[in-house]
Amino acid sequence: MKTILKFKWPIAIGIVILTAVLFILAPDLAKQAEKAGSFQLLDSADSQKAAKMLEDAGQADETISLVYDLNKPADKAKKQEISATAKEIRDASNIVTDVLDPFDSEEMKDQLVSKDQKTVLLPIMVDGTDDEIIQLAEKIKRDIVSTEDTVYMTGEVIINHDVNESAQEGLKKTEIITVVLIFALLLIVFRSIITPFVPLVAVGIAYLLSQSFVAFFIDWFGFPVSNYTQIFLVAILFGLGTDYCILLLSRYKEELLAGHEVEEAIINTYRTAGRTLFISALAVFIGFAAIGFADFPIFKSAVAVAVGIAVLMFVLFTVVPLLMSILQDKLFWPAKGAASHKDSKLWIAFSKLSVMRPLLSMFIVAIITIPLLLTYDNDLSFNTVDEIDSSKESVKGLNLISDAFGEGDSLPVQILLKKDSPIVKEGDVTYLEAIARDLEKVEGVKSVRTVTRPTGELLEDLYVDHQIGLMADGLKQANDGIQEIRLGLATVQYNLRDAANQLPSGGTGSGLIQAANGIEQINGQLAQISGGLQQGLPAAQAAGGLDALGKELEKISKGIAGAGSQINQSGSQIGQLKSGLKQLGSGVKASKDGLAEVTTGLQEIADMLDDMADTKSVRDTGLFIPKGTLDSEEFAPVMDRYTFDGEKGILMEVILKENPYSREAISTVKDIKDTVKRSVIGTPFEDADLAFSGISSMNSDLSDISSADFTRTVTVMLIGLFIILFVLFRSAIMPLYMIGSLLLTYYTAISITELIFVNGLGYDGISWAVPFFGFIMLIALGVDYSIFLLDRFREESIGGMKVREALMYSMAKMGTVIITAAVILAGTFGAMMPSGVLSLMQIATIVISGLLLYGLIILPLLIPAITISFGRGVWWPFRG
Repeated sequence: MKTILKFKWPIAIGIVILTAVLFILAPDLAKQAEKAGSFQLLDSADSQKAAKMLEDAGQADETISLVYDLNKPADKAKKQEISATAKEIRDASNIVTDVLDPFDSEEMKDQLVSKDQKTVLLPIMVDGTDDEIIQLAEKIKRDIVSTEDTVYMTGEVIINHDVNESAQEGLKKTEIITVVLIFALLLIVFRSIITPFVPLVAVGIAYLLSQSFVAFFIDWFGFPVSNYTQIFLVAILFGLGTDYCILLLSRYKEELLAGHEVEEAIINTYRTAGRTLFISALAVFIGFAAIGFADFPIFKSAVAVAVGIAVLMFVLFTVVPLLMSILQDKLFWPAKGAASHKDSKLWIAFSKLSVMRPLLSMFIVAIITIPLLLTYDNDLSFNTVDEIDSSKESVKGLNLISDAFGEGDSLPVQILLKKDSPIVKEGDVTYLEAIARDLEKVEGVKSVRTVTRPTGELLEDLYVDHQIGLMADGLKQANDGIQEIRLGLATVQYNLRDAANQLPSGGTGSGLIQAANGIEQINGQLAQISGGLQQGLPAAQAAGGLDALGKELEKISKGIAGAGSQINQSGSQIGQLKSGLKQLGSGVKASKDGLAEVTTGLQEIADMLDDMADTKSVRDTGLFIPKGTLDSEEFAPVMDRYTFDGEKGILMEVILKENPYSREAISTVKDIKDTVKRSVIGTPFEDADLAFSGISSMNSDLSDISSADFTRTVTVMLIGLFIILFVLFRSAIMPLYMIGSLLLTYYTAISITELIFVNGLGYDGISWAVPFFGFIMLIALGVDYSIFLLDRFREESIGGMKVREALMYSMAKMGTVIITAAVILAGTFGAMMPSGVLSLMQIATIVISGLLLYGLIILPLLIPAITISFGRGVWWPFRG
């Protein structure tokens, strides 16, 4: 410390320059947090696999939607206007890959127009950065959409942008309120206008330096970052930094009032209060550094606080002694008298209860905490929309979609099946229907959309029984056609005989008679084929017979034409006969052509039956897709929507009955995953890569990953704290009940938070990230207070006091310090309340209620009661 005081001006100038330079050069931490995103799931998560699958296929499109809220059903003019808007949006930017016109087809209309036709959805597929998508959305609302209509723009990217924006707005409010609040509290504590500026200057420098370091670490080393990073830096650095400054400044004034010179007073301050400060800061640092063992980037983002604590310690040991040295006793102007904390009358009263009657003290703590603990249901919410105000346009649009189309229609679960080669084949695609049927049986699933059911209902034409019915109709039409041909040929036969009678016997006449006899034989064979068809004659056999008869008819037709040309006589009667024979020849040819059509129809039926017989999926699924169906022009829109990567991948959309953000949706997604993995067994998709996307799938991944990470990280943190406390107190017993008391405090505090926000305000649950951050904050900060008390107890105990006396004396001396520190720290977290960000408000509620509960109830009642119960055994295994 003497060296620091000796070179105080170079150190001060260096710190100011370093802070200014880093602040100017450092990247924008807020932008880094927005770029990192709201979820940052691990690559192993199903939803991330789906995103990677689509990205590799060049189809990682995002969807944003215009939602029209019309006063009356869309008329013809409004439909044309919306269609024109869709076309204009398609041409508005090169990041727009497609726009679905709700009035382009009946299929689109069924999916994108509500039943009352007052809500119209205009989905826009885009491929660009989040910034580009947000700019496009703003351009569409500003330049393209008619201002006469009520139209909302929504989508996952827009909702996440609004969440980030709300977080940054909340941060600005938190910073201002924190500074004002701390200034007011310090005025009350020190009764000085000058004193509050010392902590604010010191902590302000620490915050600016920490923010700059963290921003550089993000760029250089891929340091984790999230929306919580800056806000936690503000709350903890200002709250904890102020607490530590109070300890230093109080002791410093005591030293001045004791008659010590300024330099000596500073050195004594850091030798005593500085030791306690260092130990407490080390425990907090270890707590937040342990978060580095988390896998989940959002959780790991809180490790930035450990950087902040390290920087804070540097500033407290350089900037604060500098200000003490410069301001000297004027630092406390205009207050007079000791600024040291007086003995706490409240804690003295508590000590008489907890030290003298420990069982009663424990009972009182149990009466307060156990009823609250019994109310805790661990209800978690993954609803990102709750994080922002309901007046936001993105929230209004999403709610309108839910109301008009059903909650699940707004954000379906997507199932992706992918192979390295094309998998969209007629014989394989029908198995999608078997999977879809299994999915529809899952509780919570409303409908399924895919290639075989683009609107959520199976295409009737794919049913084998429907197709067999159509073939039966075809056979009947073929039979009717044969009968018509027979009638026509019978007429031709009669007319040929009549013509032959008008000519001399022999020669041409005998040729006509032969033609008539040939037609008679063909007619008889046609009758046999017709009868055979009615009795089940195979279509292929019938087609073969008709083809042979067609060739015979062609010969007869040529024969009749030849007979006509051989008639040499002249005269009107002979002219009419020639003309009649020509017509008869044409009639035979027409019959032959008709027979060819019937033959073609029967051959198609025969080929289709052969394909059915050879296709295994017909037996397995009861469905059949005729060749060429998937390649047809009519089916092209379906293929475009439900296939990707050159038909190597297939998409299935599962519409849920519940809100996609709800806990029920998460449970349903887990059942969907299990069902699909079972359903693909024994199908052509068994070896396909599976992935699941959509907000419900992402939340399901969040639930699994955050739960596992919470358990692992908290375990590492608690073990780290135990080791630090074990070394500090040279006791294995004391760290156990210190940590146990903090766990009791946390679960009681989160029970209170759940009662307020779930039971009281009606939210679905506590935001999913809140338990983790609430735990880290409360344990890491609360351990400070137990260190304040028990380190003083250790000091007095080593000095020769008995356990009972040391406890009561320590409580009297440290009570006011702890209560003041708890109030200040709770106040800085209270500054989060006006932020309007739900998760921050819930974290603040946990920390505030926990710190006050710990400082006013659990620490003064439970910790001394347990300590006195162990007696000298509290120092086991080192001394007893």
